[in-house]
Amino acid sequence: MDFSKMLKQAQEMQQKMMEAKDGLKKLTAEGVSGGGAVKVKMNGNLEVIKIDISDEILKEEKAIIEDLIVAATNSAKKTVEVKTQEEMSKITGGLKMPPGFKFPM
Repeated sequence: MDFSKMLKQAQEMQQKMMEAKDGLKKLTAEGVSGGGAVKVKMNGNLEVIKIDISDEILKEEKAIIEDLIVAATNSAKKTVEVKTQEEMSKITGGLKMPPGFKFPM
């Protein structure tokens, strides 16, 4: 086993992961609830960047609107996580990571 070759490969993967981290900032995902009444847009850093609430849904009770916002936000988060995993899978060549493994970003 060539240790220097393994070290070089690890450094290359680390560089690719840093580039991917920068790319994730540009990634966006939208979560929708209430049949499109509430839309939440989130970036790859899991920051909410826009919320769109239809005028019609504003006639509903406050608790219903709150639930729809939570549902749309959770939907957007799941979409970001899937897209992030897809991008990381490209870098690792499809290498499966252990459950719960977090990339050092």
